[in-house]
Amino acid sequence: MKKFSRRLKELRQAKGISQKESAKTLNTTNSSVCDWECERSEPSIEVIIFLAKYFDVSCDYLLGASDYL
Repeated sequence: MKKFSRRLKELRQAKGISQKESAKTLNTTNSSVCDWECERSEPSIEVIIFLAKYFDVSCDYLLGASDYL
């Protein structure tokens, strides 16, 4: 999910938060966030929904199915 990885990183950086801060918010590890952004793994559906709400974007946007926030 190349678009997901890129968009997650862009949204996180636009909000001015580190991977470590993201991990704390998501109750996961820094390495998990890094793996998602580097396309080594994918988060669960529950985490994707949380991320969409947290960044105030649609799941479709986050997953790359839409270019509209």
